[in-house]
Amino acid sequence: MTSGTDGAATTRPTSRDVARAAGVSQAAVSLVMGEKWRGRVAPATAERVRAAARDLGYRPNLAARNLRLGRTRTALLVVPALTNEFFAGVYTGAARIAAQHDFGVVLYPSPDGIGPARDPFPSARAALDGILASSMAADTLTALRGDDLPLVMLDSDPGGSLGATTVNLDLADGMRQITDHLLTLGHRHFLHLASAVRSWTFDVRARELATAAARLPGTTVRTVRSALTVEDAVAATERALHTSGLIQPTAIVCDDDKLATGAYKAARRMGLRIPEHFSVTGFDDLSLATAVEPELTTVRLPAEEFGERGMAALLAVLEGRAPETAPLPVQLVVRGSTAPPPRTGP
Repeated sequence: MTSGTDGAATTRPTSRDVARAAGVSQAAVSLVMGEKWRGRVAPATAERVRAAARDLGYRPNLAARNLRLGRTRTALLVVPALTNEFFAGVYTGAARIAAQHDFGVVLYPSPDGIGPARDPFPSARAALDGILASSMAADTLTALRGDDLPLVMLDSDPGGSLGATTVNLDLADGMRQITDHLLTLGHRHFLHLASAVRSWTFDVRARELATAAARLPGTTVRTVRSALTVEDAVAATERALHTSGLIQPTAIVCDDDKLATGAYKAARRMGLRIPEHFSVTGFDDLSLATAVEPELTTVRLPAEEFGERGMAALLAVLEGRAPETAPLPVQLVVRGSTAPPPRTGP
């Protein structure tokens, strides 16, 4: 019971009220409000039911429905960090699709994608319908999912995944776009400022950079690793550029935009200018990319669309449908941090 503005008690509208107003059966109302009407109820009838529900202010009793179905309509999104702008976009996209299907999404960090991830509930299998996990190894989630909780991996190795399916970005193509861009400008000597976190997502970038560079004789790639912080990236870049006896790079290819920002700071401390002395590229297209000067050439990753695709895949798994697994395309965004290499000699 609810109370009206005049203090009188009013009865909450029921599915029977909606059925009567729409001129359909209660079963039809249940199908439409549960988004299971396609192929069973005519589209015009489904719209009539939705209109009647809106007019009456009807909302399904999700708690009762979930009790009948034995489901919580809750998914867990596990990410390496809550402060990373990319994962915020993934959550936004996943939550958007979840809300359209009366699902909730709980966000949970498992730092650096290493495990095992601790169970945030007395029993995840009792509290959740499924798990989305971004940028981490599937075996870190064993304690959460047990043997039966549906798991969809994002940005993870499709070959070694323990999940029901994997949804990925086309990272290899992103690194190909970077390398082709730099080679076309005339660069032949690269410093790869790589993440110290050993994971599939960064291995793909390293492998594609090496493969693309190997296609052109005389091209070199030197790799230095850094933790995913600006401070460590500064130190790693300074060490690499101060190393004598090695070919000096004309382009620094960074595994993400935060590492690229470290390369910028190292250049400034050493009295070098970007791109006059060397070019720099990033990966992600975070807000950092346009906050630095010159603005950063980087690969744009569609984080929100990625989250949407991941949540849609989990819903498909829960409903016994085949999910969409084609890699999402990424886009090179060319800005002022890349230019032809400096001329040497007379």
